[in-house]
Amino acid sequence: MRAAFNKALLEIAKKDPRVYMILADIGYGEIEGFANAFPKRFINCGVAEQNMTGVACGVAMEGNIAITYSIANFPTLRCLEQIRNDVCYHKANVKIVIIGGGMAYGPLGISHHSTEDLAILRALPNMVVIAPCDIPEAIEATKAMMAYNGPVYYRCGYKKEPNVYDAPVKFTIGKANVIRDGKDATVIFTGTIGHNCKLAVEELAKKGIKCRLISMHTVKPIDVEAIKNAATQTGAIITVEEHNICGGLGSAVAEVLMDGGVGKVPFKRLALPDVNVSKIGSQKWLIEEYGLGVQHIAKAVKGILK
Repeated sequence: MRAAFNKALLEIAKKDPRVYMILADIGYGEIEGFANAFPKRFINCGVAEQNMTGVACGVAMEGNIAITYSIANFPTLRCLEQIRNDVCYHKANVKIVIIGGGMAYGPLGISHHSTEDLAILRALPNMVVIAPCDIPEAIEATKAMMAYNGPVYYRCGYKKEPNVYDAPVKFTIGKANVIRDGKDATVIFTGTIGHNCKLAVEELAKKGIKCRLISMHTVKPIDVEAIKNAATQTGAIITVEEHNICGGLGSAVAEVLMDGGVGKVPFKRLALPDVNVSKIGSQKWLIEEYGLGVQHIAKAVKGILK
């Protein structure tokens, strides 16, 4: 997915001279295309993410579009004060892109996990929060992000993520995509865990359980209408995210249900428990260990329908 993002960004930069890429000495193997094509619009700040964010804000305040780019939680949690005080307060046109959302860097441990980011970034005023699920969505999300004037957080996958979509997809910030329709229950996901959700819904369909499958690619602003429709048109709602259970997609959906007066629908959140992810292993193994595998999702749907 990161390769798809960088390719899409390069194509946009060829047409728009306002696009700058600002790094903290990371991303080699993917960012050379931009660096070689636009050396004057490529700034490497070294291993100094706080400074990277401040530079990006300055670049954006001069009328440009600045992209900060690094892995996992380094361009977010490490420089949260600069994002809050510089980028968000000034509504600067800065796009904060992380590579490897969730536990994509599993073998490197908790320092490289990004599992609290959705909660923290969506709490910042003026910040848009996007988490595409696969390559087709990532490409269109990049275009939408770059067309939007203001701060955006873009939670990108790492590599070799299987596609959820079989064809190019429409992407509108704040408008969820219904991938599959059904009346028995709704599975709402965000990010690359969507492939597991798709497989679970397909398995349930073979057993006569018809689920609506929704990609909530924009966690903020969230698609209120899609959530309300799921609550009134289907028998239950399950949210799935590769993120801590506190404050992420599940919490955002619960807020909509209660604020909208449709909170009586059976509802369950599937997410990482409120613990530090201290286990070490591949992303696929960790997802199973923490209860986000295909069978876990299918079991949760069947359980809530009982």
